[in-house]
Amino acid sequence: MSENWTIEITPKKRLLDLNLKDLWRYRDLYVMYVKRDIITQYKQTILGPLWFLIQPMLTTIMYMFVFGGLAGISTDGVPQPLFYLAGITLWNYFNTVFNESSSVFTKNAGVFGKVYFPRLVVPMATMTSNLIKMLIQLMLFIVVYVYFLIQGVPLHVNASILLFPLLVVLLAFHAVSWGLIISSLTTKYHDLTYLVSFGIQLFMYATPIIYPLSAAPEKYRDILQLNPLTSIFETFKYNCMGCGSLDWGGLAYSTVFMLVVLFVAVVIFNRVERNFMDTV
Repeated sequence: MSENWTIEITPKKRLLDLNLKDLWRYRDLYVMYVKRDIITQYKQTILGPLWFLIQPMLTTIMYMFVFGGLAGISTDGVPQPLFYLAGITLWNYFNTVFNESSSVFTKNAGVFGKVYFPRLVVPMATMTSNLIKMLIQLMLFIVVYVYFLIQGVPLHVNASILLFPLLVVLLAFHAVSWGLIISSLTTKYHDLTYLVSFGIQLFMYATPIIYPLSAAPEKYRDILQLNPLTSIFETFKYNCMGCGSLDWGGLAYSTVFMLVVLFVAVVIFNRVERNFMDTV
């Protein structure tokens, strides 16, 4: 008797055999991972989801004291709480997605070793669940923004605010692609985890979060613009506050950089997942 199988699992034979159709087939699992990430993180806390707002508020206050007060770093005439909160909102999203993506294999080794499902479901779910958290923090930014508008602070919103979804997409896939590469490498080189944790903290200072690009010494601006995140943060500040700059060339560079790294990351991730259980 002939048997008709609904699902057929075969070994991958080619480097680019990504089988992305499985991501759609396992969409229910993707939704489950998104719900799990949101619910379990603050399930046994007193304040719960309020931590989504408390964390950026406390960080903003610290930046105002250290960088705005002690260091006296310019914010291009924008009120310090608003300027720092704009950078923190985007950076928190990038940083969280990157950190969680960079530990996909090590954190999920138990599950990956027992049952088959497309491993890319996990980092994609991480990207989505943290997007919801970022939108909550964005609401805090809007509240502070409206407050300063009422106070008569000249904040200039322009039509380029429509680019905001593009900026979020670029930021998300930059974080995921970089994280996937690191996750693939740390299955064999575990001490790389400590180097990455230190490096991402330094990388924050190479991104115009606590300072505008215009405040950086001119001889260093070209170096800072090599950072693919620079144009994203500068464009966001330009869109909603009138400071920063809208550099179409920088956005194009960031987009191309993201596409190339994402392609490399998925290929490496796809190759490592075949035998990572032997080394993790």
